[in-house]
Amino acid sequence: MNVLAAPAARAGYSEAEWAIRCDLAALYRLVAYHRWTDFIYTHLSARLPGPEHHFLINRYGVNFHEMRASDLVKIDLDGNVVEPDDGQSRRVNTAGFTIHSAIHMARPDLLCVVHTHTAAGIAVSAHPEGLLPISQHALKFYGRLGYHGYEGIALDLAERDRLVRDLGEHKAMVLQNHGLLMGGTSIAEAFHMTYMLERACAAQVAALAGGAKLLRPPEDVCRHTAEQFRRQENDEHYAMVWDAALRLIEHDRTDWRS
Repeated sequence: MNVLAAPAARAGYSEAEWAIRCDLAALYRLVAYHRWTDFIYTHLSARLPGPEHHFLINRYGVNFHEMRASDLVKIDLDGNVVEPDDGQSRRVNTAGFTIHSAIHMARPDLLCVVHTHTAAGIAVSAHPEGLLPISQHALKFYGRLGYHGYEGIALDLAERDRLVRDLGEHKAMVLQNHGLLMGGTSIAEAFHMTYMLERACAAQVAALAGGAKLLRPPEDVCRHTAEQFRRQENDEHYAMVWDAALRLIEHDRTDWRS
């Protein structure tokens, strides 16, 4: 596809920005496809290239399954909209701005940030031990998962420092009594991180529902498996997964590119 042929691209977006817009809109559609949404709440963002530190986030009120590249709002690290007024509402979720701006300010390596409120993610966020090392999916995050204590709805900008502190060098974090946060150096990696952590949480909820004592792999096996996952983390692998994921929604409306 010639991205510059798209109407929004002709309206003034660079080729690089339009490509990121299209991929982020597709990520919104995939989150809807996997039923990881919370109606119009939660948010996904992507940092744009350039020294301005601008990033894209969803226009508040648009359902994830209908998100389009042109529905994404470009804002700066102070929450100001930094694109021409097209006559549509450019309102963004205030809590979403707090969480995403915190990560984009402190972690320039993370191009994309995903925040979810799934039932499984919320359940694990309320468990005193957090994510248990009881599945292969969970072991991807063994020793590589941050935890942030609940402080209420994320409206206080002072919380940003604590979010960054608790994430540390990780790419994923449990927001206790709240949900999950995942990041990636690309949108493809952020999708993979989200898929794996959501699956790990769903497996934990199902396993605990049985009421029986759970098996846990030995410590050395947990560390070995986490290292195996780490060696698998590369752009080629994430691109393969991303291409396969896009085929899940290609049969549906492809207007996310508009």
